[in-house]
Amino acid sequence: MDYYEASGNLPIRNFVGGQFPQVEGINSQSMYKKGYVEKMDSCFGCPVRCKKKVKLDQPWKVESMYGGPEYETLAALGSNCGVDQIEAIMKANELCCRYGMDTISTGVAISFAMECFEKRVLTLKDTDGLELTFGNASAMVEMVERIALRKGLGDLLAEGTKRAAGVIGKGSEEWAMQVKGEEVPMHDPRYKQGMGLHYSVHATGADHCTGIHDDLVNKKLAEWDRIGLAESVPVYEMSGRKARMLYEVGLWRHMCNYVGLCLFVPWSNEQITQAVEAITGWPMSSWKLMKTVERGMTLARIFNLREGFSSGDDTLPRRFASSPADSNLKGVGVDPEKLSAAQKVYYQMLGWDESGVPSYGRLVELNVEWAAQYLPTEK
Repeated sequence: MDYYEASGNLPIRNFVGGQFPQVEGINSQSMYKKGYVEKMDSCFGCPVRCKKKVKLDQPWKVESMYGGPEYETLAALGSNCGVDQIEAIMKANELCCRYGMDTISTGVAISFAMECFEKRVLTLKDTDGLELTFGNASAMVEMVERIALRKGLGDLLAEGTKRAAGVIGKGSEEWAMQVKGEEVPMHDPRYKQGMGLHYSVHATGADHCTGIHDDLVNKKLAEWDRIGLAESVPVYEMSGRKARMLYEVGLWRHMCNYVGLCLFVPWSNEQITQAVEAITGWPMSSWKLMKTVERGMTLARIFNLREGFSSGDDTLPRRFASSPADSNLKGVGVDPEKLSAAQKVYYQMLGWDESGVPSYGRLVELNVEWAAQYLPTEK
């Protein structure tokens, strides 16, 4: 939390950016300092003990069984909503867990509504009297419950920011921080431009788990030297080199989804290859696993094309083309032209044309030529 606030990566007030000096009050350490963390635990059958068991009696009652908020939640329901009260974030996290809601999309939906309210696109009548301003901790908690129960404005926000903006109108589409209907996670594409490239092209939209974290890749260049990625690429750079980084490293980031592994267990690439071979009995190699990922990504692309998506949907919210005035990202934005050029390089690496349509040759190479029937045809 502290490092990302200092670097400008921490989302603040619906990704407007700037500074959040209250960050120390809503980081993980603050929960320990206030005695809210009982112990570290794990979910059933999981070897990774990343679940904080937290308990709170007032001003909200929080049961420990639901766990405590981690980075994405602290940012989404905290700084991105302008909320600096850790207790409110803990309660909102518990409610999301109780109701089975994603804390990222919930937080971004609420921050979107807060911006609409502060810009008077939404009124007290729309919010049933709730002062839905940035920093209003109790209003944030209340809105989580209204979304879960589809009550009042919560019924609309439950549909996500893209659909909500389509109904609200009045320019609110500009404040809906989503790609292909999926809310942007707590990693600013202005700071991590390779992640931004991934957000824009990924089949399901803004997903940070299968994208690359530019700063972390640069810190671990030695691990990627075997595939020729021994070149540090600045986090702010959007270029063909960044597309290459996303292609080579990003395929391994996708791997867990295709093999069925947890992203948090630190298996090496060699161990994953050996494990798949040992479990299945199939002769396995890194190359075969990479082709599995490319096959899946290509089929997902074709599914989207069949359903009406196009390269025109490979976009980022326009807010990210500008830079925050008061943060370390001052003067930094995602250049739309450079993004478009990097996308075309990435398409080519995947065997897609400049419109993001997979070539027939790539389908044959991946042994899925049957999918050609779903490719868009010229009219």
